Amino acid sequence: MSAEMLALWSALSLYAIAGSLALAGVARARFAEAWVMGLLALGLALHAAAIGVRWERLGHGPFLTMYEILSSNVWSLLAIYLLACWRLPVLRPSAAIVLPVLFVMMLWLATQDPREGHLPPTYRTLLLYVHVGFGKAFLGAVLVAVGLAGMVLARLTRRGAAWFAALPSDQQLDELAYRFLAVALVCETLMLIAGAVWAQDAWGRYWAWDPLETWAFLTWLLLAGALHARSSFRPAPPAGAALAIAVFVLAFLTFFGVPFVTTAPHQGAI
Repeated sequence: MSAEMLALWSALSLYAIAGSLALAGVARARFAEAWVMGLLALGLALHAAAIGVRWERLGHGPFLTMYEILSSNVWSLLAIYLLACWRLPVLRPSAAIVLPVLFVMMLWLATQDPREGHLPPTYRTLLLYVHVGFGKAFLGAVLVAVGLAGMVLARLTRRGAAWFAALPSDQQLDELAYRFLAVALVCETLMLIAGAVWAQDAWGRYWAWDPLETWAFLTWLLLAGALHARSSFRPAPPAGAALAIAVFVLAFLTFFGVPFVTTAPHQGAI
């Protein structure tokens, strides 16, 4: 096994252990916070090494094949989540919600072919890194909001209320999720702008309503609508939580579903 794959599989194993500890800890109402956060941090370091080795070997970033896209997104989502948990300890119990979501991506990653893809000339631009970077920041901010939303919805059940009894009120968690969704809207807006400028350089047009562009815009509309509803109509926290989860589901389908159903040049995976 190569050093790259050894580092990657070690990282995925640490993520799985951390997620199992988070689930077991919440179930027993004894969350092993230090262990979960420490294992995630160690896994991120190993995962970064795997991505770095591959980047050095191939000469381009992890944004061509579905294997690379999944790997880099698992890393970026966990990095953003861990950073948010470091700054806001109230988020840490949400690991029992966030990590199972990411397990889906990890299992998907394990089924992908790690062979390298073809780097098109249009990808040799700094705009690609700006576009992809804002996209990852957008999805990471929405994932943090989903963690908060999941805790709000879990407290609708008797067991969930007991698990997360020590957390702030639903209103406070809802307000925090709203702030992360607002950050996500800014990041997605900048992602779309950078992508449009890149498209003008690459294909001679800013916007063509190809499948990925269309679904990315629909995600932006849903996110903007969720924020508008939150600020104008003040829905109850469970309703706000449902909106946050809907945004993430649509974003996930846009990022990882469209490449399987489109043949347009702007497909997201090669």
